[in-house]
Amino acid sequence: MAFQQNAQHFGNYVMQRPLIGQISGVPLDKKTCDTWSDIWKFQAHSEDILVAAFPKSGITWMQEIIDMIDQEGDVEKCHRAPTYDRHPFLEVVAPKPVPSGLQLAESMEPPRILKTHLPAQLLPPSFWDQDCKVIYVARNAKDCMVSYYHFQRMNKGLPDPGNWENYFSTFLTGKVFWGSWFDHVIGWWRAKDQHQVLYIFYEDMIENPKQEIQKVMRYMGKEFSEEVLEKIYHHTSFQAMKENPMANYSTIPSFVMDHSISPFMRKGVVGDWKNHFTVFQDEIFEREYKRRMEGTDLIFRTQL
Repeated sequence: MAFQQNAQHFGNYVMQRPLIGQISGVPLDKKTCDTWSDIWKFQAHSEDILVAAFPKSGITWMQEIIDMIDQEGDVEKCHRAPTYDRHPFLEVVAPKPVPSGLQLAESMEPPRILKTHLPAQLLPPSFWDQDCKVIYVARNAKDCMVSYYHFQRMNKGLPDPGNWENYFSTFLTGKVFWGSWFDHVIGWWRAKDQHQVLYIFYEDMIENPKQEIQKVMRYMGKEFSEEVLEKIYHHTSFQAMKENPMANYSTIPSFVMDHSISPFMRKGVVGDWKNHFTVFQDEIFEREYKRRMEGTDLIFRTQL
């Protein structure tokens, strides 16, 4: 439990918002950019499973599903450590003495379950070379924008989002960490035609979670009884995860993530964007969406 074990070292530490760097035009934490050559050279193992998504698309939910499948429905085993220690976040560089995601990954024996928010073109090539199984979660841009805005408000590990009006433009122009939502979802959508990528939609997970859990089970080569499926379904429900300190990021020090500003597990719904978008913003968004998504057969639902 790297963060928990090292929290005592911080004392009255005041965390600064990160500086912004770029790799191939994609905005990233400068600390990530400074260690990029090591991240790029990361050696994946053929049995590693990679969970990928644009931020706030349901990746923590998918990590818990995958872990429950991997542990064959054993809830206690899934309580062994917080999400961020079970599944190294490959490109993240935390304040010292907390190990980076890369260091944590390299300290583990394969097969590992690894996490990334990197767009497909920035994924370390060993994942492709080793033909690793990738599970990508995609969420509609409107809800993604709202969720990311609130996440940036509470998470000092990300740039200050400013007010909603300014953030709307920042997100739409791809000037957030990990870049453009459009480039991200389209890049991974295309990657599935050349590589082992299971592309899952957040909205499908909300609408029919058991069906999507079974998709992931089959992809991982697992087959379980209805009883085990029910256990996985229950343990990975929004309410169960919201109350689970090993999944809800409440073990992260409050000077990093302040849940009093906005909880990490906030709503877990489809359509919350309607509570934030003005009519004018929706018109701007729809024009940009049509322009950017033209020529792709990728379809998202913004309401159920």
